[in-house]
Amino acid sequence: MHMALADRLTAILFLMLGLALLVGGYTMDRLEIRQIHPASIPGLVPMILGVLLSICAVLLYRSSYKPEERNAAPVFSGGSWGRLGITTVICTVYALGLVGWLPYFWATFVFAVCFTLIFSFPLDGERRTQLIAVAGALVLGVGVALGSSLLFQELFLVRLP
Repeated sequence: MHMALADRLTAILFLMLGLALLVGGYTMDRLEIRQIHPASIPGLVPMILGVLLSICAVLLYRSSYKPEERNAAPVFSGGSWGRLGITTVICTVYALGLVGWLPYFWATFVFAVCFTLIFSFPLDGERRTQLIAVAGALVLGVGVALGSSLLFQELFLVRLP
């Protein structure tokens, strides 16, 4: 399979997911009985995400027809299968192991730092470069954990574990 075909299949999958989010958000209860403002309906965020995902899917599908060198490249070449496997394992450990066992902030911090270090740590680099990579991963971990915690708790009013 070549990159252009993979992009088309991915675009179709994202379009179906985006439309499902749009329909699901639209059919959610409106909570009009509780005198809630229409702009704060529970399905608003899924509808917005569905529209944005659908737009991105259409753009991805359109770009797959442009004659570029990357479209002729085979998919999953050059170690991509290994990176996909590592990503799957890390995300599974985060979702099924860390979240719920640790508070959300710390689980997300550990996940972001580990993910960043696994994919960007220069094994054969200088000591200074390695320290910069670790410092960057720690800063990114704090930013991701703090940002997502505040977003879900303060904006979306979600109680986090």
